[in-house]
Amino acid sequence: MTLRMTRRAFCGAMAGTAGLATLPVRAAGPQTLTARVTTAQIAPPKYAPTEVWSYDGTMPGPILRVPQGGRVTRRLVNELPVPTSIHWHGIRIDNAMDGVAGLTQEAVPPDGTFDYDFAVPDAGTYWYHAHTNSFEQVARGLSGALIVEEPDAPEVDRDEVLVLDDWLLNPEDAQFMEPFRHPMSLSHGGRLGNLLGTNGTHDYARDVKANERLRLRLINASNARVFVLRLAGLVGWAVALDGMPLPTPEPVAAELILAPAQRIDLIVDVTAEEGDTAALVRFDDDDQWRSQARFPVKGTASATRRDTPAALPPNPRMEVPGIDSAQRFEMAMEGGAMGRMSGAMMNGRSMGFREMAGQGLFWALAGQVGMTDTPFASLDRGETVRVKLTNDTAFAHAMHLHGQHFRQVAEDGTLGPMRDTILSYPDEPLEIAFVADNPGKWLFHCHMLGHAASGMTTWINVS
Repeated sequence: MTLRMTRRAFCGAMAGTAGLATLPVRAAGPQTLTARVTTAQIAPPKYAPTEVWSYDGTMPGPILRVPQGGRVTRRLVNELPVPTSIHWHGIRIDNAMDGVAGLTQEAVPPDGTFDYDFAVPDAGTYWYHAHTNSFEQVARGLSGALIVEEPDAPEVDRDEVLVLDDWLLNPEDAQFMEPFRHPMSLSHGGRLGNLLGTNGTHDYARDVKANERLRLRLINASNARVFVLRLAGLVGWAVALDGMPLPTPEPVAAELILAPAQRIDLIVDVTAEEGDTAALVRFDDDDQWRSQARFPVKGTASATRRDTPAALPPNPRMEVPGIDSAQRFEMAMEGGAMGRMSGAMMNGRSMGFREMAGQGLFWALAGQVGMTDTPFASLDRGETVRVKLTNDTAFAHAMHLHGQHFRQVAEDGTLGPMRDTILSYPDEPLEIAFVADNPGKWLFHCHMLGHAASGMTTWINVS
């Protein structure tokens, strides 16, 4: 590219002057986030690298860090052979930036771009992932962590992001098993991997020191797996769920349940001695506890342990007032294998379950299969809403609401912690409440992504 000097600079040079005028500076464009095909060594070294879809050539994608109240500005560059888009999961975002292809934007075609530019009002642990054919694109690797940092961060020695995932690979060549739309995974619990790992590897490890204090940001980026976790050689406290601070740090005394798309922030102290190994361990499919992330102890940070950590500062608009007078809705989850659903409505007509299954559709929300022209609910901005969720299926579902956080309403009317994704078990009704204070069209779907792709998706409108 040729740069042209200004007339003054040119004349000054010709006159032999000592100072040349500064060349014009072209304004820099936004930072890019490029979706492309690459390879990653996610399986043990005896296997060949796996072909994955990535952001900026890494799996998971780069950790994006931004201060609370700041802006995320990224140009998505699509070098994939298929259209894609990015959803910024858990952010109470401007609706046009939510990244849901077909609802808030058009999918970005191959060789196309889209500029994401939005404010981040809430501190915490969030993540970003593909939201076009997400059941396949996320499974192939298109996800990454988005960390919004508090103005006054907690006193820890290290801040570690742990993206938990599983991958369904062919044991012969370590490539992804296809087809992704396999009826068995769509109609049952979802696409469950045969290789589990953290931060893109099957054997994640980071050295630590005895009595070191860590902030562990856990993100479940899997398509369908519910992680059951414990701490070993670590003593800790949960300080935030789905990015939202808890009013008081809660000691981790038992298992941690992390459904797809959920996050949990822990502050942990290393209690294992030098030469031992601390770990985050998971309950595996064969009923054994295995390492999810290892922390070999090398050296000592201090001679004594510290006091209980302070609570994180609250985010704005965490209250849910007016639940007694709130408008109420009911949403039944139906369908799937071993379910009792005989049929549901699709595109304005009744469809039997056999006909649905013939089209690769197995699930319904509130009697509807997939997206409809009209929303499940049309809400006034600022009103409080209660939604009763009834799981009439044989499987668990991680229900995610875009654009706002909610609280679970207990039977006695008390409110649980703020979340954007909640795990619903069969035959265990639950109720959520939220303030519809973010205008726009917002998706509400199961984050077992195969379930969403085969019918368990709806939307609300806030105006």
